[in-house]
Amino acid sequence: MSIENHLRELGLALPPVPQPVGAYVPGVRVGGLVYTSGTLPMVDGKLVATGRVPDAVPVEQAARAARQAVLNALAVVAEQAGGLDRVARIVRLNVFVNSEPGFGAQATVANGASELLLELFGEAGRHTRCALGAAALPLNAPVELDLVVALGEA
Repeated sequence: MSIENHLRELGLALPPVPQPVGAYVPGVRVGGLVYTSGTLPMVDGKLVATGRVPDAVPVEQAARAARQAVLNALAVVAEQAGGLDRVARIVRLNVFVNSEPGFGAQATVANGASELLLELFGEAGRHTRCALGAAALPLNAPVELDLVVALGEA
């Protein structure tokens, strides 16, 4: 089954490729790899939440925001690769969490993205990862993430 069909079965769809909020491109393909820029949890051009985790944005809501951000990153991958069925492996996921001082559950927030990648790609979605706390993120987003994806034949 194609990844896009699997997304539909989950009640999800790839959003339009997010437009940059600065002087960069959403993604770059270099040989068999796609690198995405930092991607925010936006729907229809608006953040799904704003503020630091956990005071302004509860951990569960931040994990859902990470899930939305990875969907946005996958839209970039699909555009660069010519479709998600070209993905051979999710190599790396970096997740930055807009964290209150003393907050240490960044990995729990990042799991919102990681679990969706595993659900969509199976073992090919098992990836290396960094989950880091940040003092601030662009537009006061609760989470920002980027991907490195290896491509194969469609």
